[in-house]
Amino acid sequence: MRSPSFLSRRLPPLFLLLLSPWPVWIQAPPAAAPSATPASATPGAPDCPEACACAPEGQANCSGRALPAVPGGLSQRVRALLLDHNRVRALPPGAFVGAGALLRLDLRENGLRWVHARAFWGLDALKQLDLSANQLEALVPGTFAPLRALCVLSLAGNRLARLEPAVLGPLPLLRTLSLQDNELPALAPALLAGLPALNTLRLRGNPWACGCALRPLCTWLRRHPLPAPEAETLICVSPGRLTLSPLTAFPEAAFSHCARPLAARELAVVYALGPVSFLASLAACLALGSVLTACRTRRRRAAARRPPRSLPDPGAGMASPAAVAAAQA
Repeated sequence: MRSPSFLSRRLPPLFLLLLSPWPVWIQAPPAAAPSATPASATPGAPDCPEACACAPEGQANCSGRALPAVPGGLSQRVRALLLDHNRVRALPPGAFVGAGALLRLDLRENGLRWVHARAFWGLDALKQLDLSANQLEALVPGTFAPLRALCVLSLAGNRLARLEPAVLGPLPLLRTLSLQDNELPALAPALLAGLPALNTLRLRGNPWACGCALRPLCTWLRRHPLPAPEAETLICVSPGRLTLSPLTAFPEAAFSHCARPLAARELAVVYALGPVSFLASLAACLALGSVLTACRTRRRRAAARRPPRSLPDPGAGMASPAAVAAAQA
């Protein structure tokens, strides 16, 4: 019987590796440990709401996730919040609390119907706001007043029939305003006056009523000519004699029959003279009342100093019985 010999057989390479006096496997570079951070994120990535996907540069992508409300957990690191194509029907007060460093907010196509006046409070740094393709019919005054840094605002594709100047408030940096595809027959006279930096105004798809109320808009369009393709889409739908007339075809003389709106200086004078005239009339009334009161007081005092008049004797004018008898004799 032949005893087995290990040396007479050809050993496998793995077995020789195990018998090697030096552990050669430690010379190989260690394999990289699996990272707990996803490849798309970085250690300094912003805090991210649970329902969203966030990128290192500060973008929180919450698009198309059927969200019924603005997600919580927003932080100061979020710079762009994409909430388009969701189901956010209303924006309550402080809807974006904690996101004070937000620069861009996209709320397109949410079926949005109601925005509280304090919904955007705290977004002092916001530069772009997109509320297009929603169902907004009205906006309360002061809605956009906190957004002093806003440069681009889109309200296109809603159901707005009126837009008051107090809704926008003074937005000194707003350069682009999109109002196309609404139900606006005109713009309030003071609306454009509160937007000194505005240079792009999109207006197509509105039922413009070409009357005196359209005068401020036509004046603005003459100063800021639109590209020809867009200018041709701005046409009147009323009154009948002006139907299909382009808004850019109305010179200032076309509004000569309209009452001229007051300029800023004239409004300042009116606002200043109003309280002054009221106070002046009040002072005149007080002075006149004081004079009348003094006259009545003087008359009463003079009447009190006069001696009382003696009353006539009731029998002085009557003859005595003896005299009557003598006269009869």
